[in-house]
Amino acid sequence: MAAAEKPTVLIVGAGLGGLMLGALLEKINVPYFIFERTSAIKSLGSAISIGSPVLALFQQLGIYEELVSVGLRYTGIAAHKENLEPYPLQDFTPLDELTGYSQYIVSRPVLYGLLLKQVPAHRVLLKKRILTISEEDDKVTIQAADNTVYEGDLLVGADGAYSAVRQRLYEKLKIKGLLPETDDEELPFNCTCLVGQTEPLDIEEFPILKNTFSQFLTVRGIDIPYTWVVFTTAQRQICWMIIHHLTKTTSKAAIDQRFRNNDNSEWGPHAAKQMCDETRDFKTPIRDGDRFLTLGDLYERTPQDLISKVMLEEKVFETWYHGRTVLIGDGAVAAMHDALALTNLLYALPSKTSAEIQQILSEYQEERRPLALATFKSSRMLSQVLRKDFVGWIARLISTNMPAWLWRIFLGRAFANRPQAGFMERVETKGSAPPNPSPSMDKARAVFEERKRDAVLV
Repeated sequence: MAAAEKPTVLIVGAGLGGLMLGALLEKINVPYFIFERTSAIKSLGSAISIGSPVLALFQQLGIYEELVSVGLRYTGIAAHKENLEPYPLQDFTPLDELTGYSQYIVSRPVLYGLLLKQVPAHRVLLKKRILTISEEDDKVTIQAADNTVYEGDLLVGADGAYSAVRQRLYEKLKIKGLLPETDDEELPFNCTCLVGQTEPLDIEEFPILKNTFSQFLTVRGIDIPYTWVVFTTAQRQICWMIIHHLTKTTSKAAIDQRFRNNDNSEWGPHAAKQMCDETRDFKTPIRDGDRFLTLGDLYERTPQDLISKVMLEEKVFETWYHGRTVLIGDGAVAAMHDALALTNLLYALPSKTSAEIQQILSEYQEERRPLALATFKSSRMLSQVLRKDFVGWIARLISTNMPAWLWRIFLGRAFANRPQAGFMERVETKGSAPPNPSPSMDKARAVFEERKRDAVLV
């Protein structure tokens, strides 16, 4: 595609998905800008598990070695009951053989910083809260709160769970009678989540940090509606996450509280202190002499500006695009996969006409939505271990006593989605478990190989 025919992409949201999309568009020389509503680039959150689903892509981008250097490998998840009695270890070492890659714990801000370095600074525009979206004459136009206006060929909503782009898009579709009823329903918020990470700690005071592998420790509440997780990182920090599982009553109260506070930001510092107070006496599996560290011990060692609370919704929308506007997911790995699929298709785009744009967006949704739905259903199934009834008891029995052969099959399928960029040199497929097919990758690969052949002939 000639330079004049390359589409200009407007990306709303400088989260992990938006940054990954920017980094990939850099590789195919497609012009883009990322619009971020905040006044400074800053990532909050806890830690993220990064492994085979994205590591081949990281190799292609040339950031694999740095990821490994800032991450800390983990080999399993040690789950515990409320009284800290351990469940059988969930062993992730089979993934090394199944996928050819290990699993790493990386703090979210560190991963964010790694991706941010792949995007030139002039491509990220700060303090750009998008108010309106319009389409005409084969262009999409956005207006920010500061009255600046930007025009492009494709608008990507990468602005998270409370996406302003999605809201504006759905409002227009509803007026036209094109919005499915399920997309118009209120988001079902089933959890609130408190996240943070301590400052770097003294390894003599916290000997758990001397381990060469990340300690991935969880506690499942049965008599209380909480699950809490702690991770150790390569930066001598302890990242933590507390999930409050909501009932219909508590979910409505949480939603009402969020809107009373007029706080729709995803990682904003709202109501965090109250949740800290409610959970500070919960014990973690980390020993401190003859006692166990509490969550309060970790809160006291965490800078206040690194503590945040977020509501987690559970829903897979039916509508992922319309016209020249498209949405990408919210979860870290899912958002990066969405960004990759979209870039693969843009690379193979023959022209930026409306018909061609519609075709690739249709292919994007056709590939990515079933995978998002499968992940959603899997998450719902795994959450059965938190139920307090007979079903929950059975779920816990199965999850903690799964035969090794069955666990191995589960891991092979759960980590089978390992796409690559079709527009860069292929990384050799590793592991004994074959990866899932990726139509967008294959489409980009065919164009890439054709262009290589043409270059040789010239």
